[in-house]
Amino acid sequence: QVHVVGSGGGSVQPGGSLRLSCAQSGGTLDYYTVGWFRQAPGKEREGVSCISINDGMTYYSDSVKGRFTISRDIGKNTVYLQMNSLKPEDTAVYFCASTPWSNDWPLMYSYAYHNWGQGTQVTVSS
Repeated sequence: QVHVVGSGGGSVQPGGSLRLSCAQSGGTLDYYTVGWFRQAPGKEREGVSCISINDGMTYYSDSVKGRFTISRDIGKNTVYLQMNSLKPEDTAVYFCASTPWSNDWPLMYSYAYHNWGQGTQVTVSS
C-alpha cells in the first residue's frame, strides 16, 4: 500500500526559504505524478506545483512561478519543493500527493490524486 509523508514546514520571515519533502513508501515513484497543494484558513485547497517523475516535467501555479522549484530524487523516492522569496500570502498548510502517471497534464486539481500525505504548516511572518 502506497504511503506518502510530507515534511519540512516551519516559520520564516518574508524573503526566507524552506524546503518541503514528500517521501513515498510502498511503491516506487517512477511512474507517478506528484503534486504539492496548499490550503490557507478559510480558503480552498489550491495546486502549487506538480512533477511527472518519469520525465521530470514540472508545472507551477502563477503565484509561485519563479520562486518555488519542484524536484525529484528517484533513488530516495522523494520529491522536494524548494520555496524561496517567501511571502506572507504563502502561509498555509502544504500537502503533497501522488497518483499513477497519466496523459493528463498538468495535474493541478486535488481530486486527481489518490495518495495524500499529512499537511505541514508553513508560516511566513515578520
